[in-house]
Amino acid sequence: MDAPTKKYDLEERTFDFAKHCKEFLKGIDRSIHNIEYYKQLIRSSGSVAANCIEANESFSRNDYAHRIKICRKEAKESRLWLKLIDLGVFMETEREALIQETIELTKIFGAILEKIKENKL
Repeated sequence: MDAPTKKYDLEERTFDFAKHCKEFLKGIDRSIHNIEYYKQLIRSSGSVAANCIEANESFSRNDYAHRIKICRKEAKESRLWLKLIDLGVFMETEREALIQETIELTKIFGAILEKIKENKL
């Protein structure tokens, strides 16, 4: 019997990204600047997921493209906040994994936008 094929679900992936950012932030120092970065990362990572849902529920191709652009922008913004947060060495691996996910999501959203531009989506 063949193994079931896993359906690629971008909504689930962006949800997981927002959830992992939330979990990551539970372990950071609550310094004055980290608190501000914390708030910004919560907003931007959640916005990636929310706008992905909005894109999938869009009414038009233009609305879909607009929401995907927001997803890409918010993923880039999340990367910035992740880089700015001060933390100890013990959390660096987790931060790098989240930064890598922002890079991959940005590429995915960019590829979607290119396909829209080329009229292939």
